[in-house]
Amino acid sequence: MNHPHPDLPYPAKLAPKTLRVVALGGLGEIGRNMTVFEYEGELLIVDCGVLFPDESQPGIDLILPDFSYIRDRLQDVVAVFLTHGHEDHIGALPFLLKERADIPVVASKLTLAFAEAKLKERRISAPLREVRAGMVEKFGPFTLEFVAVNHSIPDALAVAIKTPAGVVLATGDFKMDQLPLDGRITDLATFARLGTEGVDLFMTDSTNADVPGFTTSEREIIPALDRAFRNTKRRVIVASFASHVHRIQQVLTIAENHGRKVAFVGRSMVRNMKLAQDLGYLTVPEGLVVDSKNIGDYGDQVVLICTGSQGEPLAALSRMANGEHDIKVGKGDTVVLASSLIPGNENPVYRVINELTRFGADVVHKGNAMVHVSGHAAAGELLYCYNIVKPKNVMPIHGEWRHMRANAELAIKTGVPRNNTIVVDNGIAVDMHDGYADVAGAVPVGFVYVDGQSIGEITESSLKDRSILGEEGFISVVVVINSQSGKIVAGPDIHARGFTEDQALFDEVKKMIEKALAKAVAGGVNGTHQLQQVVRRTVGSWVGDEHRRKPMIVPVVIEV
Repeated sequence: MNHPHPDLPYPAKLAPKTLRVVALGGLGEIGRNMTVFEYEGELLIVDCGVLFPDESQPGIDLILPDFSYIRDRLQDVVAVFLTHGHEDHIGALPFLLKERADIPVVASKLTLAFAEAKLKERRISAPLREVRAGMVEKFGPFTLEFVAVNHSIPDALAVAIKTPAGVVLATGDFKMDQLPLDGRITDLATFARLGTEGVDLFMTDSTNADVPGFTTSEREIIPALDRAFRNTKRRVIVASFASHVHRIQQVLTIAENHGRKVAFVGRSMVRNMKLAQDLGYLTVPEGLVVDSKNIGDYGDQVVLICTGSQGEPLAALSRMANGEHDIKVGKGDTVVLASSLIPGNENPVYRVINELTRFGADVVHKGNAMVHVSGHAAAGELLYCYNIVKPKNVMPIHGEWRHMRANAELAIKTGVPRNNTIVVDNGIAVDMHDGYADVAGAVPVGFVYVDGQSIGEITESSLKDRSILGEEGFISVVVVINSQSGKIVAGPDIHARGFTEDQALFDEVKKMIEKALAKAVAGGVNGTHQLQQVVRRTVGSWVGDEHRRKPMIVPVVIEV
């Protein structure tokens, strides 16, 4: 765990009738969304998501918010509210509920279904509370009003959090698509009413704040998808998020129009689409969907819908690109990446595109066709919201620093005083009292890495070691010395991996190690630890000077 703000003190005890807001993830990054609200000793959590690792975090499966701030106070948590069913908002829920399983989980019907499926996988049973847009519910001292918003997944909700300290309106992820596939638009009338009643802190989605204008409607991608289907003689493979119900609905409709059968590939895709269909959020024409095991019965007239649009190494599309999947992609197939590129995922995605192209497939992606539109409000939509909500204070959320800064500037243009825009990092406590919001200090937060069964055991130092091993290689040196005389009895034996295969190269440094050890022993240095440091420095200087490399060096000195 690290403290990214050592210049800020730990926040003082919360004053009466004051609301404290602390983001444990989601600020300065796309993912790990989790915000803790505290009032009169009780806590409300909004969202509990994961962040997916990039190439600088080798071997890591997921990155969680840092729960340490609330770990000793989990009994004070009155509820966890989930704005929508994307992984960056619900993926860390099982890890939180593993620490206290009876926290009420509050969400819309589809979000709750996706969350419950994740909990069942880990054999966790929690109290689930379904809510709908327009409902008002009380949890401890927090009165929550739920507001319909449009996003790239059905059933997304914003939330107005009301306490005697003031009113917070948190949008979650949203956009203002005026022609959504499900007819459910962002409820601007309720935003306006809340604005008239008084919104003291407006926490707004920043992802597209630096994109001018308005986000394109989901319907606009239909022609590009239709063209991809029409121009393909063999199979069509569509990669999307396993929660992107609207996008999958469009693919099903176009597949039916072209007389193709559809198969879902990948456990999460199969599970989520079954849930969405059972709950009425996905309309599947009779006989359209077939089992992926039987696709051979339908020749080339099939559409495969799979995960892996972000180049995730274990996802179906990546395994197809590596030739490791039962489904072999080849000449005449068309692969459609129906998603955006999450920052940090560019290299894995382009690697997948290159490998699929090498196999002969045509790859259609956002860079060469309009097969994706964003689920987040662009600058024009955010300006519209600021003008109707007229908030006293604004705190941009969900975005990298450039997005949050751009979002704050939009608020300022609409008349929010610059001093009332709060652009902060994870861990910074913002206290609100009587409609005034200000920074109250900072709590230590870090990245919690999930690596297989290990949670939180991998540190930044471990990742640095992994990167060094991957990029610079590894050298081990074993020396046996006489404990009485200090003379070398055996060795130095040098073994290297990822550095060089030529053992003769080390003859020079072996002599240097012998001299350095003899000098150290003559100077009174003894003990294996100190002598190991002598070996490490000697090898490190030699390999740095002679080869301009910095491999991991593991010296072992044994006394006999």
